Amino acid sequence: MAPHTSVKTEAKRLIDQLPDSASWDDVMYEVYVRQAIEQGRADIQAGRVVPHDEVLARVLGARK
Repeated sequence: MAPHTSVKTEAKRLIDQLPDSASWDDVMYEVYVRQAIEQGRADIQAGRVVPHDEVLARVLGARK
């Protein structure tokens, strides 16, 4: 989402991109995905991430 774009404006944009046959589930999915992306971006900005190599080491190390 652009820094000065409101959630309401973005929600309208998401809905406008859906086909007329979209269901409530389709709407909820689009909103969920958008929220998850925004949360991920916020986590990156705040440094709440784990490098890919470290995740692999943790997972593969747990299998031993």
